[in-house]
Amino acid sequence: MTFKIYTRKGDDGKTALLGGDRVSKHHIRVESYGTVDELNSYLGLIRSSSEDRSVLAAISAIQDRLFTLGSYLASAPGSKVVLPELYDEDVVFLENEIDRMTTELPALRNFILPGATTSGSHAHVARCICRRAERLVVFLADNEEIDSMIVTYLNRLSDYLFTLARYLDKLNGGQEITWAPRVK
Repeated sequence: MTFKIYTRKGDDGKTALLGGDRVSKHHIRVESYGTVDELNSYLGLIRSSSEDRSVLAAISAIQDRLFTLGSYLASAPGSKVVLPELYDEDVVFLENEIDRMTTELPALRNFILPGATTSGSHAHVARCICRRAERLVVFLADNEEIDSMIVTYLNRLSDYLFTLARYLDKLNGGQEITWAPRVK
């Protein structure tokens, strides 16, 4: 039997959550896990263009955690579906990676503008997608019960991505572009 990618079940503008509930494709839950999926795809772009082993290993682990996080968000409230786990150690991993990269970076004294290198700029875009995902999940959490670890993880991940952008700029010979506000 050949597997078909299309089911036609979403042609009415609805999609199924894990556990069977059907919701509109613009439901905040779908927006939340869809944005996490977008972030995961963008991290794949960064991973595919990096040769640094520590970056490759970290992004691979993060992509796995984003699938875990997405599965929680894609689950209907009260679903009995068994999901993979997200742990405090996953946040600690991000913090350790931030600390590791920070030891190799100059002290941060100014706001940084994206654009020093292509790879660093990609990490800045990923950071923005991550922040959007975080805002959507917080909105969802205002209306439905959501594991607080998801918000914590996304918040720390955006910090990681900012630091990764700076780290990739340095690795690729870029000079950080500091913001100099215009004042009269």
